[in-house]
Amino acid sequence: MVLNYLMIFVAKIVEVSLMTLRTVLITRGEKLYGAIIGVFEVSIWLVLVSTVLVGIKDDPIRMVVYALGFGVGNYLGSTIEEKLALGLVTINIIVSDADAPNMATVLREHNLGVTVIDAEGFKENKKILMAHVKRKRKNELVKLVENSGINSVISISDTKTVYGGYGLKK
Repeated sequence: MVLNYLMIFVAKIVEVSLMTLRTVLITRGEKLYGAIIGVFEVSIWLVLVSTVLVGIKDDPIRMVVYALGFGVGNYLGSTIEEKLALGLVTINIIVSDADAPNMATVLREHNLGVTVIDAEGFKENKKILMAHVKRKRKNELVKLVENSGINSVISISDTKTVYGGYGLKK
């Protein structure tokens, strides 16, 4: 009996983790990988649901174990996706007009392509330094900016596709 619960719990964790990865891959344009994962995901789901539903009135604990597996699967899938860091992000760094050349130099010294754009702040002119980077380099870039000693505002957004540019190939 306990082994049956454990199998339901683990299978649901795997299935939901695959669902999370599939969703992320598809939204990032990786349709083929998403489709392949989807085949495994739905196969696990079909076997799992048929196992849970048969005799559920006699053993409602199956439903609880299934729900717990769903919750843990969401957490684990999100954690795995975060570690894989698939895809791209666009990082905008807003600095004073005077600090922009130094910040651009710091980033370019680390092989990052940077576009500098004129901007207008509340009290002074600013520059926006825009970089498209692989998500795996996001934390590195943020640390570079923070350790530069230059006062800045950083915003990060997911980017689906970038065509061309320095340091990126698609």
